[in-house]
Amino acid sequence: MTALVHFDALRVEDAARCAELERQLFAGDDPWSERAFVEEIRAGYHYLAARADDLLVGYGGIAFVAGPPHAEAEIHTIGVDPAYRRRGIGRELLRGLLAVADAAAAAVFLEVRTDNEAARTLYETEGFSVVGLRKRYYRPSGADAHTMRREPRA
Repeated sequence: MTALVHFDALRVEDAARCAELERQLFAGDDPWSERAFVEEIRAGYHYLAARADDLLVGYGGIAFVAGPPHAEAEIHTIGVDPAYRRRGIGRELLRGLLAVADAAAAAVFLEVRTDNEAARTLYETEGFSVVGLRKRYYRPSGADAHTMRREPRA
C-alpha cells in the first residue's frame, strides 16, 4: 500500500533526517549538515516538509534576499527521498515555495546542476528560465550550475 504524502512546515527536529537525505542525494557536492538545516529553520526562512505517514520524504526552502518594491527570493534547496521520486512530491514542494514568493510578487532565483536534466525540466515547466552559468559552482565535484529565474507573479 502506498503511503499518503502530506505537506507541512519543516521543523528543527526534522534536521537530522534532512541531513541523512542530503548525504544520499548530494554525496559528491558537500551535502548540508543537520546544523545547516537547524540554522536555516531558526533564521525564519520558509521551509516545507513532505511526509509519508511519519517519515520525512522531502523538503524544500526559500528565502527572501530583497524586499519590495522589487522583491527577490531564492530557492535554497529541494530534496526528495529516491524511494519517493516520480510521485510529484518535488513539484508540490516547489509550488508551495513559489506560492510564498508569489504572495510578495517576488522574482525567484535558483541554481541547478547543468547535468540535472530532471530538475531543470521541472523548473522550466514551472516558469523558470536559464539566465546564467556558474562554472565549477558545486564543490567538491566542480560541477557547473545554471542560474535560473522566474519572473514575479502577483
